[in-house]
Amino acid sequence: MYGFSIFMNADLDDRVRSYIKTMASHGFGGIFTSMHIPEDDTSLYQARLGVLGKLAKAHQLTLMVDISGDALEKSGFSFDRLDDLKAVGVTGLRMDYHISNETIAKVSQTMTVSLNASTITQADIDELRQYNAEFKNLEAWHNYYPRPETGLSRELFLKKNHFLKQNGFTVMAFVPGDDQLRQPLYETLPTLEDHRQMHPLAALLDMKQLSVDHIYIADGGLKPFTSLQCQRFIQDNTLILRAIAQTDDFQYVEGDHENRQDSARDVIRSAYARFKTIPSIAPENTVVRSVGAITIDNCEYGRYMGEIQLVKHDLAADKKVNKVGYVIDDDIDLIAYIGAGQKFIIEKETKK
Repeated sequence: MYGFSIFMNADLDDRVRSYIKTMASHGFGGIFTSMHIPEDDTSLYQARLGVLGKLAKAHQLTLMVDISGDALEKSGFSFDRLDDLKAVGVTGLRMDYHISNETIAKVSQTMTVSLNASTITQADIDELRQYNAEFKNLEAWHNYYPRPETGLSRELFLKKNHFLKQNGFTVMAFVPGDDQLRQPLYETLPTLEDHRQMHPLAALLDMKQLSVDHIYIADGGLKPFTSLQCQRFIQDNTLILRAIAQTDDFQYVEGDHENRQDSARDVIRSAYARFKTIPSIAPENTVVRSVGAITIDNCEYGRYMGEIQLVKHDLAADKKVNKVGYVIDDDIDLIAYIGAGQKFIIEKETKK
């Protein structure tokens, strides 16, 4: 499942309501929020959680709430009155810091509980079993890391996920957003440090390869086009790449493509090129091809003339290959995830 975050540091205004509606329509299935952020006024959580829960129910979204210590009581709720939380639309609690395994086990009998994926140990798991926890309701959620240089390494992440999977846990992790970044640092909120400055969809695609079941956008927003890119992938398994045209022959590369099943090492070869009507291509702009270059083979390449490629690794100039455009910097990260048979769209970017 894919999800996104809504933080309760301000009233849920029209922008937030519209964002929730858009994300739900784009195929996201869950909301994450937190009730223990130091910068927030906790006295406002109860009313705001009621509004958020109502919106989650209206759009058929799950709602996971991060709590710790006495955060629940400070916000007017209690472990002894879980029905109050469920009534406002909360479907799960992420429990962290100073909450006993006995309490976790008790809550797991009636709702989903997510545990801190980084800190759970075999001793914790054994103790939860002793307290008769309902393991089908237990999940392992990784943290996000606001401060640069503090996100997890890929190696530790994979090792921890292997341990969690061996113990039957559903695993969740965060990827960064690119809008409405969280105060006070505004440096995005990744689980993996590798993802901090990455395109959100590229980070999501990377997470899919790392034994992760649920992937949530951690920051409070996605830019409109990023959201659209996520929608097309989630609903159609298609990646959209924006590109700048450099020659008139760019017109022949716009539109739908699919990487060939016999995926090449250095380039993405469009399987659809052979079905396009392309006239004789004269040599033009036969320059060095850097990552993201979009090319058409010219008449010097004989029967390969008209082949459309997207460059994955820097390549030397070739008099038989015309560079007709290039993928914009914002979308470069997505190229690495165009594997064999992956559908993609090249869309002309009007602004440079």
